Amino acid sequence: MRAAGVGIIQIVQQLKLAPTRVKRALLTSQVYQTKSFSATPQCYISKIQNEEKVFSENEMIHVVNENGNYMKYPWLWLRDNCQCKTCFNPQMQSRTIDWKYFDTSVHPKSYSRSNDLVNITWSDEHESQYSLKWLQEREFVPATQKKWLTQVYRLTQVPWNAANFSQVLKRFQYCNLIESDEKLLQWLESLAVFGIAIIEGTPSREDQLQKLANRVGFIKQTHYGEEFVVRNKPDTTNLAYLAVPLQMHTDMPYYDYKPGVNMLHCMEQTTEGGENQFVDCLYLSQLLKETQPDIYKTLSTVPVDWSDIGEEKKDAFHTLYRAPVICEDKLGQFARVNYNQWQRDSHFNVPLEDVISWYKANAIFTKALYDQKNMVQLKTRPGEIVTFDNIRLVHGRSGYSDSANNERYIIGSYLDWDIVHSRIRILKKEITRS
Repeated sequence: MRAAGVGIIQIVQQLKLAPTRVKRALLTSQVYQTKSFSATPQCYISKIQNEEKVFSENEMIHVVNENGNYMKYPWLWLRDNCQCKTCFNPQMQSRTIDWKYFDTSVHPKSYSRSNDLVNITWSDEHESQYSLKWLQEREFVPATQKKWLTQVYRLTQVPWNAANFSQVLKRFQYCNLIESDEKLLQWLESLAVFGIAIIEGTPSREDQLQKLANRVGFIKQTHYGEEFVVRNKPDTTNLAYLAVPLQMHTDMPYYDYKPGVNMLHCMEQTTEGGENQFVDCLYLSQLLKETQPDIYKTLSTVPVDWSDIGEEKKDAFHTLYRAPVICEDKLGQFARVNYNQWQRDSHFNVPLEDVISWYKANAIFTKALYDQKNMVQLKTRPGEIVTFDNIRLVHGRSGYSDSANNERYIIGSYLDWDIVHSRIRILKKEITRS
């Protein structure tokens, strides 16, 4: 038999981790009151858990999992997510409860646990049943939520600079992406994580981007159409269609929902010039946030007016959007970069005292974009498609010279990230199932 003093200390330590209901059951037990500890205190707590694997307390249902840990779920969340056919349509994978009639005062009338199922009868006489696996996947703890947020919602992005770019750049064969779901998933995951990937061995036909996009979902159409051709056009209204150097930029910052993935298929390439330039603004924004927080604050808070006015195939357009150079999500994390010198409007609708500080911050940002520590260059060859994240990367191009027998010819198109993320999730499910 253990010494009473040691047992009490152990009991106190274990009770710190136990819910009030278990503490009350243990403290009122004959074992505790007589201090007759014939086994470790945890054994007594486990005994109580096994006798009552589900209970209600503080507007929560507590469920003990196979490891003896408590999983807690709010009453309202459980009732709202009842999986019965009346409340949830399995074919649509959609909740069908009409919230106009939802009673937020609902509470469990009775509850039980049978094997891996939790059964609840509610105060409105409705009956619900939840599998332990389903509950574990939705547990309200950081580890479970982080797993879902980084493996299902969005893959964790990995920042890079010029020093480690060669380690993150992945190459894929076009025919493999068309024929293999496994290879298609690898390309999309690499694109989501690193923001850039190259596809090789693409047939020299103008419909190959459409064929690739169909494997993912569909092309995002803009006022330039589904696809655009990048060639030297002296009379164009778009600077990208000139042979002069193309400044670092993001495509279409004047769109509220701008294209997510840029795909550039090299049909022909010049001998002189035409190198693509890229900077990872996920990395650059983190660097500025750490080393020049005042500059970062200006770039991430002062809204800029972005615009595009012109004509494509005799169709006129005038697009506008307002957003900072660096956009953050609600958690203060990098979400989007907007940068385009020739599509930044002369209208600058900010307080007068913010103008000069913004220009100085933008100059520092621009200098960082062209810093060789941050910028990488690569020149695509015929048959290659460079694919990159237009939300995250800034890109540019060196000037080039066409010749009679060697004219640079690029076909471009876009994908939306919503479509890409959806395809990643479906492919992962299908490949795992098979």
